[in-house]
Amino acid sequence: MDDVSDLDEIRNRVSALEEEVARLREDAAEQREDAAATRTLAAMADREASEVRDALRAHTQLLNALRTTQVEQAQVLGTLVEGQHRQGEALAGLAAERARQGDALTEITSMLRHLVERGE
Repeated sequence: MDDVSDLDEIRNRVSALEEEVARLREDAAEQREDAAATRTLAAMADREASEVRDALRAHTQLLNALRTTQVEQAQVLGTLVEGQHRQGEALAGLAAERARQGDALTEITSMLRHLVERGE
């Protein structure tokens, strides 16, 4: 009977090993699927990070271009302000000259009236 019990024990062990091998194969298949999913997620994350870097680079270039434009516009505005200041001074000078000429014309008119009244 020892031979029969030994044979039964070997069969039980082989059966247990077969079950363990089947379970390990399933685990290995799941791990392969998980690894594939992980690689896919890593590739997607890498693409997304690359897109974010590209967008950030584009935003940086846009901000630098905007800064350059604003610096140029500030220089133009400075020049315009200086020109307006000079024009204001010129207009003030012309207004003073016009007032002086108006006074001179008033004086000339007064003299002419005086001469006309005297009959000369």
